[in-house]
Amino acid sequence: MQINVSENTSPNVSGNMKSKLLNFLLIVTSLLGYLEWGGDNHIFLFKAEAEILSKLFTDPLSVLHPFTLLPLAGQIILLITLFQKKPGIYFTYLSIAGLGLLFVFMFAIGLITTNFKILLSTFPFIFVAVLMIRHQRKLKQGETNKM
Repeated sequence: MQINVSENTSPNVSGNMKSKLLNFLLIVTSLLGYLEWGGDNHIFLFKAEAEILSKLFTDPLSVLHPFTLLPLAGQIILLITLFQKKPGIYFTYLSIAGLGLLFVFMFAIGLITTNFKILLSTFPFIFVAVLMIRHQRKLKQGETNKM
């Protein structure tokens, strides 16, 4: 007796795994951003986020700013999608929007100031975000073709 594996598995399983992988990559690449300001001040976003998380519990008012809370919320929502059976498309888009605000702003700053370190640090996130949007559209298009 021969068992056909494709009959027993959902055709969307590979799409769900790719969505989870891309969401994980969005989290990782969101930590790679680099900022520089006045004099010798500079920081990577993973270090800035660690400082924000530590201050969130000790001095929450000091971290209340849209450019800290929206990206942090985006990362938390992306983390939640990693544990969903089928990652929610709206959660993913909401996360990309929250993180994208910061990264588009950083990209613009890099262009305006011709700071290539800042500019280049935004490319991985923007690239993965575009891949994710294209992947989600392809999944949605596949679902509408089945109907």
